[in-house]
Amino acid sequence: MADVVGIIPARYDAKRLPGKPLALIQDRPMIQHVYERAARAASLQRLVVATDDSRIQKAVARFDGEVLMTSGDHKSGTDRVAEAARQLMLSDHTIVVNIQGDEPLLRTEMIDSLVDTLKAKGEVDMATLAHPGTDSNDFHDPAVVKVVLDSEGRARYFSRTPIPTPREASSAPQYYKHLGFYGYRNGFLQEFTKLSPGVLERQEKLEQLRALEHGFRISVVITPHDSVSVDTPEDLALVRNIVEQQHRRG
Repeated sequence: MADVVGIIPARYDAKRLPGKPLALIQDRPMIQHVYERAARAASLQRLVVATDDSRIQKAVARFDGEVLMTSGDHKSGTDRVAEAARQLMLSDHTIVVNIQGDEPLLRTEMIDSLVDTLKAKGEVDMATLAHPGTDSNDFHDPAVVKVVLDSEGRARYFSRTPIPTPREASSAPQYYKHLGFYGYRNGFLQEFTKLSPGVLERQEKLEQLRALEHGFRISVVITPHDSVSVDTPEDLALVRNIVEQQHRRG
């Protein structure tokens, strides 16, 4: 049985960009870009798309990716990943990497660094990524989640508000931009999805706060690589442009 499994949750009915896993980027659906990039990660022994939509299932099958059909009732991608892990009958010790299906520019180093952290830190319940930020617009954008760390590199809080806020308004912001990739052992993943959302999670609409509210430890891996999560038509246009530029450069 595989010790490290990547699972890509993908649903069709995104509110701001319906059908986005199938949005074409250079004649290939976005889910294919995500899958093919993730598949190159040295740490993954298996990679699966978890979806509730037959159109996505067929698209993944066309490029010979592994895909599982999951319930259409899940409230989050994490719930979908947890069901897929149960279908795969993964052991409690198996490391599961939750790879967002709307991250077509992901780097394999992002996945590998999460896995390396979980293997090296047995006391950590889950791991995620952050990128050093300096852009003032992102700092004040509620769609860009910020994370504050302790001296051991563990998450103290995630927020859509600007944190930490400079005391002097003229100071350039220095912060960590949270990237929505997660790694955990399957035993914790199954436990996490059974926990009740807390006050902070409901206020911020950030699922990872549930772990902190229940006293679990989140190790934050600082990555030099930023990423673009495709949530809107504008995000999609940006990614298409970046991929086209990368293609021209060879």
